[in-house]
Amino acid sequence: MTRIWWRGKNAGTLKRGGLVEVIEAKPNLDDIGGLECLKRWLSQRRPAFGAAARDYGLPVPKGLLIVGIPGTGKSLIAKATASVLQLPLLRLDMGRVFGGIVGQSEANLRSVIRTAEAVAPCVLWVDELDKACSGMAGSGGSDGGTSSRVFGSLLSWMQEKIKPVFVVATANDVSQLPPELLRTGRFDSMFFVDLPDAKERTSIWEIVIAGHHRDPRSCDLTALSKETEGFTGAEIEGAYREALHEAFAEGREPTPDDIHTAIAATTPVAKLMKERIEALRKWAKGRARDANTATSLADATSRPSRRVQSMN
Repeated sequence: MTRIWWRGKNAGTLKRGGLVEVIEAKPNLDDIGGLECLKRWLSQRRPAFGAAARDYGLPVPKGLLIVGIPGTGKSLIAKATASVLQLPLLRLDMGRVFGGIVGQSEANLRSVIRTAEAVAPCVLWVDELDKACSGMAGSGGSDGGTSSRVFGSLLSWMQEKIKPVFVVATANDVSQLPPELLRTGRFDSMFFVDLPDAKERTSIWEIVIAGHHRDPRSCDLTALSKETEGFTGAEIEGAYREALHEAFAEGREPTPDDIHTAIAATTPVAKLMKERIEALRKWAKGRARDANTATSLADATSRPSRRVQSMN
């Protein structure tokens, strides 16, 4: 659900240009299964936007980069960030920034920055940042270097911005992220979101079932967690929704058999993208913090299915 609720001087930009949208319906941390380290990190940043933090000498937080497997809750945590920090949430689709007229892309980005700074303090969610970076390698020949200039301007603003705009960027394909994006000063931290482990899947099942107005105690959550090993949170919710559709079509409540059948019919991303997931885990080693634990991935090698997420 989105709705324009802000009436400041740049409200017209939000309405007409479509470059930035205001997201009003935002989940909170209780809607997320797992991600305990990332939740704790976000909770600690909430008071960092206040006057007491300035008096203490604490700088305004810059932002957060979340990388990981598709369907593991990166978008969900980006939305929840605004709830935790109690700030408005703006979503930027980088694909809309690029225009066909010479100079239009650069002008669009400047408009986005002006809007975000006018709304500040706020959270600016840059969704699927990797897609915006994908064309940069050959952009010099294909678009006259526009992509590189726009992205360079975005990075410069992120590095030097003074207004309290907390940038949350999400990415699936880390191979597309340029090294300069990961340089110290762009973001306060980078977290890696892996597949949920058994405990996290149990939590996700509980959240999903309760979110569809059913009593989680009516199901064997431990058994469901075991049965959905390797599933993302999105796949768990998708399976439960499929069971609900089957039961609704027959005018009854869903049974364990409905859920088991829906699970069996689901091919998880862990199977479809096994090699890509392993490559992503290898990339995250030593670069990112594990979103669910207090340790980094510096000492991690290949790991079994685990990590985060919930309803999207």
